[in-house]
Amino acid sequence: MSNKKFTGNLSSKGYYIALVLCAVAIGVAGFLYYRNAAEPQLQKNPSASQPTGSDVEVVAPQNGQTPTDATEPMVENPQKPEKRVSPLAGSTVAGYSMETLSYNQTTRDWRVHNGVDIAAKEGSAVCAAADGTVYTVYEDDTMGTTVVISHGGGYSTRYSSLSQEVSVKAGDAVQAGQTIGKVGNTALMENAIGDHLHFAVSCNGKAVDPMEFLK
Repeated sequence: MSNKKFTGNLSSKGYYIALVLCAVAIGVAGFLYYRNAAEPQLQKNPSASQPTGSDVEVVAPQNGQTPTDATEPMVENPQKPEKRVSPLAGSTVAGYSMETLSYNQTTRDWRVHNGVDIAAKEGSAVCAAADGTVYTVYEDDTMGTTVVISHGGGYSTRYSSLSQEVSVKAGDAVQAGQTIGKVGNTALMENAIGDHLHFAVSCNGKAVDPMEFLK
């Protein structure tokens, strides 16, 4: 009789132990599911100070590099070109903003902006901002017809949203103020602005404020 009672107690204890283990497993699974579901929501709003809305997503700042990277070799003491001119006469409708997020009317989100957008009538002449050599002319998937000019001293400039009719090709030597293309609206990422030039500058492969470059 005592053996049967002892065996019955063991079976009863094993049953309860199994129930406890199942409850623990369910709790752990629930915690992991909640954590994985919550993480994407936290990533969408990395800073409570940034304005958000039901149709607004915050895009975190990147490392400041631009598609003009590697057009110039790294130099220890970068030197701006001696002569620098504005590539276009027009109204600045969006400024350089790599430290804080700015609202993009086209994509309807908050993101960094590595250049300045200058509005002007379609077909207006766009000029080289300094002496240099055309590094490349290409169709960017998001920024449209683009010309990149290498200026030496670690600096390069990029002109995007141009009309498809450009006046230069890779390898051409250009001078400050020389026409390289015309204003268009080919940048899909910024087409809500209308006709404009997206002008960006990089130094040692990192975006810098075009207005500081032109001073």
